[in-house]
Amino acid sequence: MLDWTDRHERYFLRLLTRHALLYTEMVTTGALLHGDRARHLDFSREEHPVALQLGGSEPDDMARCAELAQQWGYDEVNINVGCPSDRVQSGSFGACLMAEPERVAACVKSMQAACDIPVSVKSRIGIDDHDSEAFLQRFVDTVAEAGCDTFIVHARIAILAGLSPKENRDVPPLKYERVHRLKERHPELKISINGGLKTLAACQAQLDKVDGVMMGREAYQNPYILASVDQDIFGSIEAVPARQEVMKKYLAYVAGQLASGTALQHMTRHILGLYKGQPGGRLFRRHLSENAHRKGASISVLEDAVALAEAAIERQLQADAENMVTPAEQSTQLQTGVQHA
Repeated sequence: MLDWTDRHERYFLRLLTRHALLYTEMVTTGALLHGDRARHLDFSREEHPVALQLGGSEPDDMARCAELAQQWGYDEVNINVGCPSDRVQSGSFGACLMAEPERVAACVKSMQAACDIPVSVKSRIGIDDHDSEAFLQRFVDTVAEAGCDTFIVHARIAILAGLSPKENRDVPPLKYERVHRLKERHPELKISINGGLKTLAACQAQLDKVDGVMMGREAYQNPYILASVDQDIFGSIEAVPARQEVMKKYLAYVAGQLASGTALQHMTRHILGLYKGQPGGRLFRRHLSENAHRKGASISVLEDAVALAEAAIERQLQADAENMVTPAEQSTQLQTGVQHA
């Protein structure tokens, strides 16, 4: 989720779900150790629970970054061993590290020694020609022996030579059963599954076989799906927040960020899918896409986009009400039809 799940996106998602664990975009150890730490690590307290996802392969560097994660107040630190991009491979981290489980294990040990927060690993089920349960099993066994008890597994292999990062998200077939069998072999580990899950019903079905579900692209492109997570997955009795209610709270956040110098487009680019599938969805997206990037764009751009969407929804509701046939009317129409017959 590089360039997607930044702090503005996470704040927005937290307005939809109180309980789901949120992950940062992958941050490299080099960026934290030699770059602007605050830019990469700062987050709002409302985002909790939130995990920092790291990209790196040197145990000492990973340990220093894990220590920073704890200092900044993150609830978990995660090692990305699943990203297939060329940039990641050239840095010797991401999915290519699945071929070096001992190195990942060394990173886990160093990180756990440097911090008290949980250290988890996100991986694929395999890479390139290493597409077997034995390969995945060896990777998990080696890393678990080092002390990691939490794995998030994208149920596709990564093809590092020949497919683009985008193709690697869709082309390799999903093999959920391989992750299910991994959990069966390791009941003592926390195993979450990732990849291709687009509905909460599909997520709930997976929870019969594994401990957790990670939802990525669908949650970004259709974020309102998360509004029902607390009820459907976590058993909350709180009401599902309406889109308008969510936007009222997000507007307050946006106002504060604008006053601090953040450009409007950095906060609106993440919410284009909020009204996906709704009568005003296209109007909402178009208004933000055409206006949020303009120099000096103010919060009124976002307010107007919400107003356009909500007005379209209201018009549709009124039209549906006018066209609605009551049970009494249905009975009369049926009797009339019988008489005519």
